[in-house]
Amino acid sequence: MKPKRLRADVLAGLTTSFALLPECIAFALVAHLNPLMGLYGAFIICTLTALFGGRPGMVSGAAGSMAVVIVALVVQHGVQYLLATVLLGGLIMLAFGLLRLGKLVRMVPYPVMLGFVNGLAIIIALAQLEHFKSGEAWLSGSPLYMMIGLVALTMVIVYLMPRLTRAVPPALVAILGVGLAVYLLGLPTRTLGDMANIAGGLPSFALPDIPWSLETLHIIVPYAILMALVGLLETLLTLNLTDEITESRGYPDRECVALGAANIVSGVFGGMGGCAMIGQTMINLSSGGRGRLSGAVAGIMILLFVLFLSPLIERIPLAALVGVMFVVSQQTFAWASLRVLNKVPLNDVLVILAVTVITVFTDLAVAVMCGIIIAALNFAWQQARELYADIHQESDGSKLYRLHGTLFFASTTPFLNQFDPANDPAQVTLDCRHLSFVDYSAIAALKTLRERYAKAGKQLRVLHLSERCKKLLKRASEHHD
Repeated sequence: MKPKRLRADVLAGLTTSFALLPECIAFALVAHLNPLMGLYGAFIICTLTALFGGRPGMVSGAAGSMAVVIVALVVQHGVQYLLATVLLGGLIMLAFGLLRLGKLVRMVPYPVMLGFVNGLAIIIALAQLEHFKSGEAWLSGSPLYMMIGLVALTMVIVYLMPRLTRAVPPALVAILGVGLAVYLLGLPTRTLGDMANIAGGLPSFALPDIPWSLETLHIIVPYAILMALVGLLETLLTLNLTDEITESRGYPDRECVALGAANIVSGVFGGMGGCAMIGQTMINLSSGGRGRLSGAVAGIMILLFVLFLSPLIERIPLAALVGVMFVVSQQTFAWASLRVLNKVPLNDVLVILAVTVITVFTDLAVAVMCGIIIAALNFAWQQARELYADIHQESDGSKLYRLHGTLFFASTTPFLNQFDPANDPAQVTLDCRHLSFVDYSAIAALKTLRERYAKAGKQLRVLHLSERCKKLLKRASEHHD
């Protein structure tokens, strides 16, 4: 590895570790957990996926989307049940990767992808507003002005730094610069130490302390499935985005296996579950992190913060981290999607908006599923409308229907409406050369058509059926016999 590349990855990893800290602590607190669980989870998941995953440059950690999923479980059953859920969720992710299902992410249409990115960008920005509160109340007076001033200063440094030099990541300069200024000038503002005390020891191995029974399984299975689903979705979509930004190709299945294994290890070492984190991935990529080393450095730094550097790290002003995350939110948002709103079909615009809104108000898994369903229904509708027939009256008095398009569940009615058994001549020919049969509904429609002509005492001849269609017909008739 070239020294320049090495240096870029190490600095990017260091920057990313600072950005991981408040997120992982905040998500642990959201899920009613000890902040150290978030940090241990981040260390284990970030390091293992960076070293063994399928997408160098992508950063994983204790993600908010997964914290939201498990709040109810922690409140009702406690931390040990959560660790068992993380274990089981990891196994599901592992199986998903081993079964090579990562390619299913190709089923996610581009408008859904844009909606996902925009929704997450808004969530990243909204999550930062929590830091403008003290307890339940919003900050006011001089603490508020101090916070706003420091956030603005951080953002200015991040935006202007690349004009001066690209040797160091701007986010790193902003965090350390603002932190140093606050410390030297003795400015009164909230620091990471006000969020939580992060000093701790090494994570220790322990199996979850729960009754290993069917009843326990009954409790944790729904959460584990939801956790795995959300984690895999966010990871695979972030992988797609990283592929686009770096103009290189990742390996989804390998990433799923590594993520599953990392979650299993996190579960037995007392850490939270996690998946790819879009905000931290964006920071890593914009800081120049492209290799496996950047993610590994970010993960290992988290552990070093906990073990040795907590007195220094707890002095970092929250305002500096909030400023960096605001910039990340702005850079993550796909502004191009707003410019193309009047250029792309209305249904695609609706998909982008729907996924964005649903991501913000519910969760990612629901949003992506809804987006895929809307896009699929739209596709089916468009395909159904494209079915048409060329009708010819032959010289011998018979009639020829030449059909074009796709025959499937949504287009069977338009297909049958093309024909007129009552008024057609005794001999009718259906030419299927340009007609593709997709599903059982298509076969049923063809059978219905034959019956209608037979009932009218007329003969329907079907020509140029594809091999696939003949097989479908044969299977259908065997099924009925």
